[in-house]
Amino acid sequence: MANVLDLRRRIRSVKNTRQITKAMKMVSAAKLRRAQERAMSARPYARMIASVLESLTRRIDIFDAETGNLAHPLFAAREKKRVLLIVISGDKGFAGAFNSNILKAAFNFIETEASKEIDVEAVGRKARDLMKRHFPPAEYSEATEGPAVRSPRKSRVELTGDHPGMLLKLEASRVFELAKNIIDRYVHEEIDAVYIVYNEFKSVIQQRVVVEKLLPLVKIGGQEVTEATEQSKEERARAAQAAATAGISLEEADTHEADEEARKFGTATVDYIYEQSPCDLFEALLPQYISAMLFHAMTESVAAEHAARMTAMDSATNNASDMIDSLTLHMNRVRQAAITKEIIEIVSGAAAL
Repeated sequence: MANVLDLRRRIRSVKNTRQITKAMKMVSAAKLRRAQERAMSARPYARMIASVLESLTRRIDIFDAETGNLAHPLFAAREKKRVLLIVISGDKGFAGAFNSNILKAAFNFIETEASKEIDVEAVGRKARDLMKRHFPPAEYSEATEGPAVRSPRKSRVELTGDHPGMLLKLEASRVFELAKNIIDRYVHEEIDAVYIVYNEFKSVIQQRVVVEKLLPLVKIGGQEVTEATEQSKEERARAAQAAATAGISLEEADTHEADEEARKFGTATVDYIYEQSPCDLFEALLPQYISAMLFHAMTESVAAEHAARMTAMDSATNNASDMIDSLTLHMNRVRQAAITKEIIEIVSGAAAL
């Protein structure tokens, strides 16, 4: 049985750990506020691009007479033989089940699409490390002129790219480069569909892991979610408790006014005069729209990661406090037992005299 000195050392160690977890919780809460503001500020931009594209579709004749869809390569739906999966995870740990839930959804998608060849783009260090352990990287042969040529596949699932650290300092230029690469691969029919796995964030207690279809586009401004996993009641309760102690609002940010303004632009019957032709504008804005969708997913994933880390550190702090109380009670019992034993020995000695 541990003596009083050992118990005091353990209590001191747990108190130091509690200080660290409490500090990490407050840091995550501060980062969460900034991430929420960034995610909210990115939404009106994406909605306005969608409204502009919707306005342009009524002024240009690019519809397919047979299918009725827009006659553009990004709207072309073909048989899915090769699928690109973009997995957006975090770069750091101590976030509870945040990364494991995203990676679980990614592996479920890979198992579901068992008859198709899958390319994986890992955004975040956790996704990169796990995917590298399970799937081989794609190989490319050097070309004398032009881009490198991809070698024949060695596996049904291959890792075609990884982007560690991209979410630590999220820049629109890097997201646009990734979007441009994806668009080029889709237009040249290297891939037949694109899906994103990420954690959708609305508020601290309104999150879900979603698998969203990015390409081919079906409807501008619409979100095509093929799979979603909601938070459990226990997870929401823990998140609400952590947010309350950190001063984080549980309500979803009100963007109704900005949404109405964007919707009015898309539905207005005003005959706008464009400096460039509507077709040229439509061609130029579609890559921006895909980039905005990717940027939106990444900003929400960053906010969800900070919320998950704040909740995990709050739970760790509470557990440390409970352990300190339990160890203190045990130490007092051990000390009281030692004192009682000494008193009995003294009384027994005195009685023997």
